[in-house]
Amino acid sequence: MSESPALPVTLDRGSPTPLAVQLAEELRAAAGDGRLRSGDRLPSTRALAVQLNVSRTVTAAAYEQLHAEGWITGKHGSGTYVTTAPPGSPSARPKAKATESADVAAVDLRPGSPWASGIDRSAWRRAWRGAADVAPLPRPTRAGVPAYRAAVAEHLLRHRGLRVGGEYDRGEGESVLATAGTTAAVAELAASVLCRGDVVAVEEPGYQRAVQTMRAAGLVVVPVPVDADGLLLDAVPAGARAVYCSPAHQYPLGRRMSAARRVELVDRARRDGWLVIEDDYDGELRYDVAPLPLLASLAPDVVVHLGTTSKILTPALGVGWMVAPPPVIAAVLHHRDITGTSPSAAGQFVVVELARNGDLGRHLRKLRRELSERRGMLVDALTAAGVRFLGDDAGAHLVVPLCSAGQEHELIEAATGRGIVLDGLARHHCGPATWFGIAVGYAACSREQLQAAIPDLLSLLSRSSDQWGTPSG
Repeated sequence: MSESPALPVTLDRGSPTPLAVQLAEELRAAAGDGRLRSGDRLPSTRALAVQLNVSRTVTAAAYEQLHAEGWITGKHGSGTYVTTAPPGSPSARPKAKATESADVAAVDLRPGSPWASGIDRSAWRRAWRGAADVAPLPRPTRAGVPAYRAAVAEHLLRHRGLRVGGEYDRGEGESVLATAGTTAAVAELAASVLCRGDVVAVEEPGYQRAVQTMRAAGLVVVPVPVDADGLLLDAVPAGARAVYCSPAHQYPLGRRMSAARRVELVDRARRDGWLVIEDDYDGELRYDVAPLPLLASLAPDVVVHLGTTSKILTPALGVGWMVAPPPVIAAVLHHRDITGTSPSAAGQFVVVELARNGDLGRHLRKLRRELSERRGMLVDALTAAGVRFLGDDAGAHLVVPLCSAGQEHELIEAATGRGIVLDGLARHHCGPATWFGIAVGYAACSREQLQAAIPDLLSLLSRSSDQWGTPSG
């Protein structure tokens, strides 16, 4: 086992930037410039918390963010390591244009990251100060902070049209649980509600982190194709115990599940005994289209609804929510009791303060306006260039389909050479890839970066115009 290196970390407790964000930035910079090398073993979150004299919540949130970005990886039973080629490291950093300085930052157009720079810093500082004024909890809250669960219930009603009940101040009739995020919630469901060997149908292509989480729990994951209306229900295998889907903005194709397919899905779930896991990915973001009913509102008896603050605020908070039928709630709470686990309260208190001050609602309105304008810029440019795309009516990314893995790889490599980081569709499959193309995100970069990158992107796509078509998926 390799020895953990001395970490080059300095935290400024007088800075308005949260300690978890500072820690993630320090480790990211160290991995990027070579002070941390690929394969270096990092201390455990507990050991690092002791070393830095911070709470374990801080180190856990920083590690979670770096893991989500691909800088670090965990090896079962042996710890956490710097990845072999961290994004932004000398071995992975995209080359700048020959006419530009070599230190020009790459434009990140990959989906999945939020518009974190758009969070009002005054509101952010106010929320953290308010969270810090809360008296320390004498014991963990297994269901989550009551005020947080009440804030989530209000958020779901106002922004997602989902009415949920429960006396959160007394813990009665709970229907909303705090989680550490969508992937953590999937892991809890796999450990508490499902059993090893259970068959789970997932979208293909789909969210591979959830897939790997299910497989790690001993579930049998069966990929099911999607079409323009969503998951192909006739392809769900007989005996399936659960179905995992992202109907609001299917990841990564970006399509919305049609109203008719939603009704058909919940009807089949009741008939065949499926538990439907609704990942509300990008659910708060839609453009020029009418809202569609959440699966949880259509069938609260068979649907587990999962949401997160990762895309509307920042994944560094490490908080999400689960709305589920009473038996599922009871099973998850029992699992937390016997394992002694519960979601961190720190991020929950921050969300409570943002909601209490009205800052969360203001940020969501600002976020929708900004992303709608960015989406318009990208859509107008692609349309004018005659480029075929899909998935633009919701979320924070769209997809340009291509016809082969080779074409996808060549386009991504060429974009890297121009300082543009793109994501491909092929890697989002459980089995052999049937969809190829690029997923273009427009939230993580600045507006100016997006404007500057669009001409280069169109130039690259123009080379492939004779190969556009409908993939086999």
